[in-house]
Amino acid sequence: MTLSPLAPSSFPDMPKIVGINLATAATGTRYKGRDDLLLITLAPNSSVAGVFTKSDTAAAPVCWSRTIAKTGKALAIITNAGNANAFTGRLGQEAVRDMAKSLAATLKCNANEIMIASTGVIGEPLDTTALTSHLGKLVENQTASWQSAANAILTTDTFAKGAYATCVIDGKKIILCGIAKGSGMIAPNMATMLGYIATDAALPASVLKHCLHEANEESFNAITVDSDTSTNDSVFLMASGSAENRPITDPLDPLLDDFRTALVAVTRNLATQIVRDGEGATKLITIDVTGADNKKTAREIGLAIANSPLVKTAIAGEDANWGRIVMAIGKLSIGILTNNISIDIGGHAVARAGMRIPGYDETPIANHMSGQMIDIGVTVGTGVGSARVWTCDLTHGYISINADYRS
Repeated sequence: MTLSPLAPSSFPDMPKIVGINLATAATGTRYKGRDDLLLITLAPNSSVAGVFTKSDTAAAPVCWSRTIAKTGKALAIITNAGNANAFTGRLGQEAVRDMAKSLAATLKCNANEIMIASTGVIGEPLDTTALTSHLGKLVENQTASWQSAANAILTTDTFAKGAYATCVIDGKKIILCGIAKGSGMIAPNMATMLGYIATDAALPASVLKHCLHEANEESFNAITVDSDTSTNDSVFLMASGSAENRPITDPLDPLLDDFRTALVAVTRNLATQIVRDGEGATKLITIDVTGADNKKTAREIGLAIANSPLVKTAIAGEDANWGRIVMAIGKLSIGILTNNISIDIGGHAVARAGMRIPGYDETPIANHMSGQMIDIGVTVGTGVGSARVWTCDLTHGYISINADYRS
């Protein structure tokens, strides 16, 4: 797989979090010569939260983990790459139960303390034998790095994705580390992506759930590569409690402001890395919408632009065809007044009050389009609603990757 031209220069040097351990293994079930199984174990009394795909065809591991997440407690998360265990009926459910029971027996805990995630090809039955045979070694050797963990969950990704931040809760230094995977089948309502964020903060599951949902809306639910929502999207937030900060039960407590900001920073970093690794991507596109009636409408407008094949292919071809942005806004049919629309590209004015600006010069726009980072600004009125979404261009590379995905 050719490295994305938008890839970061290196994987961050992420610190270990006390109470969170990692292990990886190569099962050979689909990929040869690389790890494809990740085990994350959590210290007793850790808290967990999760957000999952809203797809009506959610995979068996999603259904299982969604139930576990409601308890706010787990001791391990096991993830396999290569087979999504989605649309596999009774066999898929049995595979999940087998994985949970096998890992629980190895860890000497209950199956309902095990969360499961899968990513890969949809519709193929998952043979758990090759996976469960590695559980003993995984449990015995929980010394993997965050980078190794990130590499073990990749499918069509071209690089491992990691991010971390530090913050303070009531005078205590707190660490947040996150990894994610995703390249195609990426669209809001969770975008095939998996995300894992760990922290040493001592926070109850109810607080984690609120903070994760808040951060998710500003990150993973604000990206799109191809408008296709996956069957397996899952993001987990784990808190080991090893920082031993003062207990906080109100997610809106001002003492959590720094933590919430850091969590959004980590999830946004991971989310934009996923877009940078969009299948066939050569350009990262940031779209800012202002002046909408509310945030929801602003996001709908931003996503209409971000998901337009005509907009994305024009950008791939470095064609400053901003008329396609106008089309994408209008196709929503939500009552936007043409005379209220203004458009900027790369910080340069293109249109004001529903028409091209007088003396329009396309030269600076064309120069901006030749770069890797594309910025589009759209104002649709005088409302207070605003939103930012990220996407990538649509190239021949996307077709090549997905035409041969299973070969």
